[in-house]
Amino acid sequence: MSHRPIYLDYHATTPLDKRVLEAMLPYFTQHFGNPASLSHAYGWEAEAAVKQARQILADAIHATPEEIVFTSGATEANNLAIKGVAEAYFSKGRHMITVQTEHSAVLDPCRYLQTLGFEVTFLPVKKDGLIDLAKLEQAFRSDTILVSVMAANNEIGVLQPLAEIGAMCRQHQVLFHTDAAQALGKIPLDVEAMNIDLMSLTAHKIYGPKGIGALYVRRRNPRVQLAPQLHGGGHERGMRSGTLYTPQIVGLAKAVELGLEEQESESQRLLQLREHFWNALSPLGGIYLNGHPTQRLSGNLNISVEGVDGSALLLGLQPVVAVSSGAACSSATVAPSPVLLALGHSESLAYASIRFGIGRFNTTEEIDQVAQHAIATIHSLRQSQATTSNRISNQVK
Repeated sequence: MSHRPIYLDYHATTPLDKRVLEAMLPYFTQHFGNPASLSHAYGWEAEAAVKQARQILADAIHATPEEIVFTSGATEANNLAIKGVAEAYFSKGRHMITVQTEHSAVLDPCRYLQTLGFEVTFLPVKKDGLIDLAKLEQAFRSDTILVSVMAANNEIGVLQPLAEIGAMCRQHQVLFHTDAAQALGKIPLDVEAMNIDLMSLTAHKIYGPKGIGALYVRRRNPRVQLAPQLHGGGHERGMRSGTLYTPQIVGLAKAVELGLEEQESESQRLLQLREHFWNALSPLGGIYLNGHPTQRLSGNLNISVEGVDGSALLLGLQPVVAVSSGAACSSATVAPSPVLLALGHSESLAYASIRFGIGRFNTTEEIDQVAQHAIATIHSLRQSQATTSNRISNQVK
């Protein structure tokens, strides 16, 4: 029986923590009621579970339970925030600001709104992946209604200065949305201190179930208006219709609870694993760390490797480790990551990039094993490429 590869793709998704599954199970079979059915005990049980989950999630980001709107995940939350604001505030203005390195769940809704007559400013980033606050300041206009900047980048792990951005938005009386899918449970989040008006969240990045997320929507100072994107029942204070998925909601809350309890110790452990991994790889030479060296998620190591073919590198790593390439791949095309191109990388260097996402269940022994294999793979590919180049050169002569 063959061994499965070591999983180092925790930014793509995470395994469900057994403690989360244990919390969810009773709500599939025993407490299966509809939380909107308030005329009998089955509904009351489900409603009580949803209410408790809403409180846990609100406490995690320093919000109130009434400000939590459950969604199917961060993609829906991003769409509800961006398109919901656009529709609700279009009479005030039709200009939005976001960043070139955002997730497609933010960029695509913004591009869609452009087809409807909205204007969107896509801010560049500096070489370390952080936005230039001076350029953000210059981008504000009298008709700007929303700024959307993600908390933690899904590819390079860079942490944007949310408090500074929030302060600028508040000064300009512009709503501030952040996609915090990668940040929840990993870094401190405080919607009040950071002046955040809308925040997208998800469970499956923090050892919770797939298919559940939430959107924080500020209720006062200012009260945020949203046009619903799903109609049919008026659930979630009219912002998101659909029967609430109680087991998933319970799982999201449990995952958040565990993430907060272990946040400090786990962050330090992941940082040690990441630095151990980087110290093993960096002496090779021609290995570049993508993104800010310290202002990043502790479990993120995104590197570009000089002198190798990107596809060959990913293929060479696959037998031992499950990782993602920095490239956006489909069945028809392979293109370098727009995030890495935004950092100023050449196409070849952006294409030869790997995102290592270290998580809760990784060990030092696994990191050592992956590092040894990665070093051997890079050496082999460089040698092979050098041999091929020499052969071509001799043929030309």
